[in-house]
Amino acid sequence: MAPLIAAQLAVFALFVTAVSTATTGYHNHTVGGAAGWSFNSTTNTTATNYTSWASNQTFDLGDYLIFNTNSNQTVVQTYNKTTYLNCTADDTDNGTFVYDSGSSSFGESLTIAVPLTIVGQNYFFSDSSDGVQCQHGLAFEIDVQNGAGLPPNLNQPPPPPYQEPPGPDAAQSPPITVAQSPTGGAFGGRVDMRFTVYVLGAAVLLLLQFQ
Repeated sequence: MAPLIAAQLAVFALFVTAVSTATTGYHNHTVGGAAGWSFNSTTNTTATNYTSWASNQTFDLGDYLIFNTNSNQTVVQTYNKTTYLNCTADDTDNGTFVYDSGSSSFGESLTIAVPLTIVGQNYFFSDSSDGVQCQHGLAFEIDVQNGAGLPPNLNQPPPPPYQEPPGPDAAQSPPITVAQSPTGGAFGGRVDMRFTVYVLGAAVLLLLQFQ
């Protein structure tokens, strides 16, 4: 009876763990809710209060921010508070990323998904209209928690740096590695025995030829 109860408890524990994992998994956060990520350039007002929206959310590694917007706005993500306060994307800052459609069309609808991959303060703003949108509230900051950690698809090392292949004038023979003969030890003994077998085999073949 005791083993049966133990097995039942083990199954129940696994079930609780699975439910807990499902309820604490990764989430998509639609920025601004139904209002989206939008700015009225006529009244210089945002579609909603993004700071208030962010304050009611819990953000973890592996979550995504979904920006439902259009080409009139940009999405700038930065870990640099100074860049955030200046409302200007710094091209020299490796911790600042600008997401846009690359479209020259005015008001083209688009959806931008931004993964959260670094714990701590993450800043978001639009630098369109020379930072005017950001200055009038199209900006917010969040505090990203570790949660369940990064999922495997976001936890990959960066690719190695690209190297220009050598031109025809710079062609060189590849380096050659010369294996050193082993000395002593079990490996050396195996090599010596293999050589002995080869010699004996050759001798047998010679004898057969003369018969």
